Amino acid sequence: MRRTPRRTPRRGRRMPGSSSGALLRVTTFGESHGAALGVVMDGVPPGLALDLAALQAGLDRRRPGQSRLVSPRKEADTVEILSGFFEGRTTGAPLAMLFRNADARSADYEEMRDLYRPSHADYTTDARYGHRDWRGGGRASARETVARVAAGEVARQWLAGLGVDVLAWVESVAEIRMAGADDPRAGQAAEPSRAQVEASPVRCPDPAAAAEMEACIQAARREGDSVGGVIRCRCTGVPAGWGEPVFDKLEADLAKAMLSLPAARGFEIGSGYAGAQMRGSAHNDLFIGTPDGIRTLTNRSGGVQGGISNGMPIRFSVAFKPVATILRPQPTVDRAGAPAILQPRGRHDPCVLPRAVPLVEAMAALVLMDHALRLKAIRG
Repeated sequence: MRRTPRRTPRRGRRMPGSSSGALLRVTTFGESHGAALGVVMDGVPPGLALDLAALQAGLDRRRPGQSRLVSPRKEADTVEILSGFFEGRTTGAPLAMLFRNADARSADYEEMRDLYRPSHADYTTDARYGHRDWRGGGRASARETVARVAAGEVARQWLAGLGVDVLAWVESVAEIRMAGADDPRAGQAAEPSRAQVEASPVRCPDPAAAAEMEACIQAARREGDSVGGVIRCRCTGVPAGWGEPVFDKLEADLAKAMLSLPAARGFEIGSGYAGAQMRGSAHNDLFIGTPDGIRTLTNRSGGVQGGISNGMPIRFSVAFKPVATILRPQPTVDRAGAPAILQPRGRHDPCVLPRAVPLVEAMAALVLMDHALRLKAIRG
């Protein structure tokens, strides 16, 4: 009888990873409805005095159940530090942090075991692995990002010692756009404060627009639908010289980090697509001398030139699609390709934007810390 040869991984083949970074290597693990999620950070310098209260406060900004605009799932997301931390400081060993799941309701997904949610990762995960965790989306769930935010909060505290700050906010939801939004053509930018961003549950610093956005999200929830939008991010205090000139350009690593976030669909830095409609004479950022060193009159470059930071604020935006899982019937197919009607249940965000703000900040902080360590390594 003819036998089918067993398929074994080729020697040396790189298996799919859940890691990012070069000198700061960050690996997340866990599933939405598994026992726990966590992160291991390899490369955190020793001696960093972690403010655990601030770290937990950062996690609270991402957790579900914090307002009427997000998933009602109740998770405390209390951090448990397993290694790399002793007597209030990092040791230089891998820093491992754990978050136990407490409010998973896997039965809500039983009907979706063999059905594919439109625009979700269900089908592609099956196509890639031939087996998937259908409970809440498994690794494809936004629940995975609790680990990223924890790592990002560590990076934020380390960067603060260098005078670097990262702030993100919701610039638009659906067709509602905040007043004073960035004008990529002019190279000018809104300058909100963290207090203004956190003043509303939607995390938009424009009170009038925030109220409209909140109403829009609530309407989508009532209709069993979802909406998307754009988050703007500003990184200040970044000195000139962070980044690489070719494949590991600072903006390329930022783009990869942002597009790795659930529901992210677009990335622009500086003038972005608007710059493609300008002439060089209008687009160029002219250099000037200042008491703080060489700077530019405008910032259409978004703080990065030739893949390397130029000392100006790094400014970029991330577009997020409407959440794929909506609570209304949709035609789909099962694993055999037969037509079916999907009626999802469960607890889902009608819009990812409010909880995605800390995600964008976390990923930006991780990329910046990695590149700061790279420069430190070559300069000593």
